[in-house]
Amino acid sequence: MAASVNKVILIGNLGSDPEVRYLESGSAVAKFSIATTETYTNKSGERVDNTEWHRIELWEGLAKVAEKYLKKGNQVYIEGRIRTDNWTDKEGQQRSGITIRANSMTLLGGPSGASSGGENQGSSQSYAPKSSQAPRPADPVPPSMAAGSDDDDLPF
Repeated sequence: MAASVNKVILIGNLGSDPEVRYLESGSAVAKFSIATTETYTNKSGERVDNTEWHRIELWEGLAKVAEKYLKKGNQVYIEGRIRTDNWTDKEGQQRSGITIRANSMTLLGGPSGASSGGENQGSSQSYAPKSSQAPRPADPVPPSMAAGSDDDDLPF
């Protein structure tokens, strides 16, 4: 049987401050949404923005980092996996939704286009849970995929 992969990579802006709660066990859980926007020109020559909202869930150390550093509008790089959640709403209806459970997060500075001069502007900071695996590079984009790289044969 072939192996499968469940991996998501997103760069987006927070729609609100993270909501952090602590379970009876002491575990921290942070939830927030980020927006990603695709911009393209349609056949009529008009610029079209298509925004998608993604629910993000962080646990333990990442949740505590989110509580301390993330604010509405911040740009963040998220790596994680897709989870489908099922629940019953207040009216008794069965509901389901997609959540991204993050296992790595990089703060990419303040809100896009911000000029508030905050101390975090233009900087980035990576966070990932400690594991027995070798450390990964902090740069989320491999040099071979960086802008201006002419090493590929792709037609675009």
